[in-house]
Amino acid sequence: MEFDNDHCIKMNDGNKIPAVGFGTYSPDAVQKSKCEEATKVAIEVGFRHIDGAFVYGTEEEVGRAIHEKIADGTVKREDIFYTGKLWNTFHRPELVRSCLEQSLKKLKFDYLDLFIIHNPMSLKPGTDPLPKDENGKLIFDVVDLRQTWEAMEACKDAGLVKSIGVSNFNIRQLEMILNKPGLKYKPVLNQVECHPYLNQGKLLAFCKSKDILLEAYSVLGSQRDKMWIDQSTPVLLEDPVLGAIARKYNQSPALVALRYQLQRGIVVLFKSFTRKRIEENLQVFDFQLSEEDMKTIDGMNKNGPYGHLKPFLGHPQFPFRDE
Repeated sequence: MEFDNDHCIKMNDGNKIPAVGFGTYSPDAVQKSKCEEATKVAIEVGFRHIDGAFVYGTEEEVGRAIHEKIADGTVKREDIFYTGKLWNTFHRPELVRSCLEQSLKKLKFDYLDLFIIHNPMSLKPGTDPLPKDENGKLIFDVVDLRQTWEAMEACKDAGLVKSIGVSNFNIRQLEMILNKPGLKYKPVLNQVECHPYLNQGKLLAFCKSKDILLEAYSVLGSQRDKMWIDQSTPVLLEDPVLGAIARKYNQSPALVALRYQLQRGIVVLFKSFTRKRIEENLQVFDFQLSEEDMKTIDGMNKNGPYGHLKPFLGHPQFPFRDE
């Protein structure tokens, strides 16, 4: 991956994305209340890539934080790269722009830098982001994602977004978009769970072959959200292999896990509510892992995700059945 002086990478549409982004997902009310302050801290210490989503329920807080840092002269709007996401209840093509416009209103933005399909599993449209039947099961919708993609392209043409992409798509689903008749814009990136226990080697190779960036979430592992996360998965940052490499470079295991991804050509997302950690993780550009140590970390792969997404298991577009 080639960085410019601002540690940005050029995407296939010519726009640039900062290689390290700050995540704003907050699984509970306590963390949501901290999100605004954490976003301000992230901008103060140098983060310019902010990753959000309609369904996170934090866009008003994130928008306020960004506007405060614009008002005090820390940044201009064009300095910030903001990612928003199309939620599953808006996959029908006539609903796509509505989701985007709601995000823009909450953020008080004229445009998003990147708008991505949050995941390929469509849900019944409505006000409930997780619509359930009387048995407590999610109510699925069947939508042709190629039509959803055409509506995403229309949002780009309307100037409401600068770039468009996807998240949690497997190779087969990416090919469905890429092979769509009349494709106007191909996805600039695919945002997926990726870390040393789940290194996504095959998906990464495919994306590189199609000039699509891979962007990683849960890069440090994750066990906070009991609804979506497998609590039995071992804690990545306590892995002795990662710990030994971290000591060798006099860095934290978190920084080694982040650096590993950058050297593979992957954009990384990081999340914290602690100023010290937020500052620390921007030091990822200050060192380089040897080829030998990269191979050692490759060897940690277990094809083991933290996120299980079990409520979606029966969905026809569930992406994780494929290898």
